[in-house]
Amino acid sequence: MEQIGNLFNTTILGPILNLLILIYKMLESINMPGALGFAIVVLTVAIRLLIWPTTKAQLKSAQKMMELKPLLDQLKEKHKADKMALQRSQMQLYKEHNINPAAGCLPILIQFPLFIGLYQSIINMFPTAGGGNLDFINALLYHPWLHLNKIPDPNFFGLNLALKPSDATVMLFFVPLVTAVLTFVQSKMMMPKSMKHYKADTPKETKEKESMEDMMGAMQGQMVYLMPVMIGYFAFQFPVGLAIYWNTFTILGIIQQYRISGWGGAGDLIGKIKVGSRSPR
Repeated sequence: MEQIGNLFNTTILGPILNLLILIYKMLESINMPGALGFAIVVLTVAIRLLIWPTTKAQLKSAQKMMELKPLLDQLKEKHKADKMALQRSQMQLYKEHNINPAAGCLPILIQFPLFIGLYQSIINMFPTAGGGNLDFINALLYHPWLHLNKIPDPNFFGLNLALKPSDATVMLFFVPLVTAVLTFVQSKMMMPKSMKHYKADTPKETKEKESMEDMMGAMQGQMVYLMPVMIGYFAFQFPVGLAIYWNTFTILGIIQQYRISGWGGAGDLIGKIKVGSRSPR
């Protein structure tokens, strides 16, 4: 385990930590207020842009798989007694629609180490989260100019990035709330749009739409509402600096998702908000 940890520190944590400190030092040199907070935001944007192509491939693959759900259900019904025939039919269907089922997994494998490295880089800046070990931080830095003599000032727009909302005043409670709302919006957008039913629909089309809606309902119950609560709870328990990172990451994810498939499953919600904002008071 120690060798794995050393390998991770050398290949993932070290480069990301050096980038974070480099950005911080550059901002500090021009007397930028809240330099650490801005460094976290800039580094998060850089990481998100780096993995943008792989995330784009993952989102497009997930969208195509969602569109094929009715056809896949038909194949399962047709070959329920023959798993080999089902697998062959599924692969043929993927081939016809130019879909690689593994395309959605590879980006996650690429993103996960970067995600952990960014998380560890930020958390090591805060003594309240078990970090703040200058010897550990400086040992990973590539140049003496980057070395820190003290933990950076955690103040950012009146917020102490090192504080946990669970240990702070009521003022910080809005941070996990914002985190939960942003996560909810992104999760909602990843759902397919609501299916429209028409009088002219054939029984087959009606069945396919009902199947899709059943799947949507199950996914919404498991992810759309559970994920924001879980992430919001984490933001409540961890330093505010990590919420700044997560919120920046999520906002960029929402932008990317919107560019690929619009508001997705959040379209109805956005429509209601727009109608409500236009209603006379």
